[in-house]
Amino acid sequence: MAATLSLAAASQAEARPRRYAGYAPAYSAIVVDAKTGETIHAEAADAHRFPASVTKVMTLYLLFEQIDSGRFSLQSPLRVSAEAASQPPSKIGVRAGSTITVEEAIRALVTKSANDVAVVVAENISGSEEAFGQLMTRKARAIGMSRTTFRNASGLPDASQMTTARDLATLGRAIQDHFPTYYRYFQTYSFAYRGVNHRNHNRLLGRVEGVDGIKTGYTRASGFNLLTSARRGQRQIVAVVMGGRTGGARDARMRQLVEATFPRAYAGARTAPMVARASEPARPQTRIAVAAQVPVPGRRQPVAEPMPITPMAAAVITAGQTRGGASTGASAAAPVTASAQPHRQVIRAETAPAPVAAATVLSAAASRPVPAPAPAVAPAAAPGNPNPRPGVLGTINASQLTTASVSPRPVQMASAGTAPVAEATPARRGEWSIQVGAFPTESAALETLKEAREASGRQLGAADPYTEKVEARGMTLVRARFAGFDRSGADAACRALKSRDFDCIPVRN
Repeated sequence: MAATLSLAAASQAEARPRRYAGYAPAYSAIVVDAKTGETIHAEAADAHRFPASVTKVMTLYLLFEQIDSGRFSLQSPLRVSAEAASQPPSKIGVRAGSTITVEEAIRALVTKSANDVAVVVAENISGSEEAFGQLMTRKARAIGMSRTTFRNASGLPDASQMTTARDLATLGRAIQDHFPTYYRYFQTYSFAYRGVNHRNHNRLLGRVEGVDGIKTGYTRASGFNLLTSARRGQRQIVAVVMGGRTGGARDARMRQLVEATFPRAYAGARTAPMVARASEPARPQTRIAVAAQVPVPGRRQPVAEPMPITPMAAAVITAGQTRGGASTGASAAAPVTASAQPHRQVIRAETAPAPVAAATVLSAAASRPVPAPAPAVAPAAAPGNPNPRPGVLGTINASQLTTASVSPRPVQMASAGTAPVAEATPARRGEWSIQVGAFPTESAALETLKEAREASGRQLGAADPYTEKVEARGMTLVRARFAGFDRSGADAACRALKSRDFDCIPVRN
């Protein structure tokens, strides 16, 4: 009882706006049971906040993914550009024209939170930090971080780079689920580079029982942030604190949350499915995978809609912080509290499902019967049947796959006693389709279909894009597919897409 009262009192105290350097960041927090996926504690957990250097967890997630794919090894050299070397502190001082190994980069990001190394990683994976920011946002969306937008690899101030406590908890769980071997780097206490020893900024390591990572963050606009994982016996939690007024206050708050919530965590076997991953083949009996999102330098990527200036975005400008780390001598800004944050969608694609007008949404009242589930190798679909498998949300003609077609629109549902919505479908889908991914939202699937068509040139010119909803173990995903192939055509289309770093698998209808 005493712990609960102290927790509530501390929560109210932290939630009050406090001015420092002209700005009082808004507080938010969440604690998630890693065994069940249930939220144990939440305060403004879905309100937008600036991630600061906690951003680097996503940077590392993508680097771990590259190691897993075989593109890099721990000893691979990463080239340092002049742009990377010029980043403001915190940094380890890599020199333009030199190289740093992948493992050195991991340790530098985990301990020193090195901004220069974050840009090195971004440029070596995607060619530029801008392209890497787009990849980060796509990956965030794929693993369920629906209210997160990334613009850079380091977390240096950017008015459009925003997230939520809940999304960061999802990221903390995902990086452990998918990369348990590399996750251990977050337990690194110190890292020596060119004769200088850099201590881990996470002061809870070794001081709070069970804490095994993961990342701190701070800018003037964000306040002091911390994403933490902790295990005690059979219990495991992932917790986030954002907007601490000092590093000490943030750490003290996290200690309170850990101590107060651990007794409520589940001590049995894990029941929550693994966080959706974007780089594995589908495994219907375990978890549904999502297509890998690895960009090619120069290739057009889906870009999140520009964000209007909000109280938080204005705070970045008013606080005088810039991408280069310079101060403009800003005057005091009005405090921004949790209640002041508009609950808007940052990513356009997340505002609503986005089928085009010609798409059909099936309902129990649809007059056309829905075919029974197909076996692993099904016979070819009958001519004129646009939905040969259950769960198909609709079809889109190739000519209709435009920017307008992926804009959010109301979904027109068929209801009892009315005719089904008219649809525009190809005369025949063909015996084979290709799948380019599975995504948490319809709009993300549509955007990937559009991007794949643009990247493929004439290879998908006559193919018909469509989406298909699937559910497994409490998780709903939307497959993105192109129809209209025979087997050899499907194989050829997949080879072309894979050469452009799209995941692709042939699927018999």
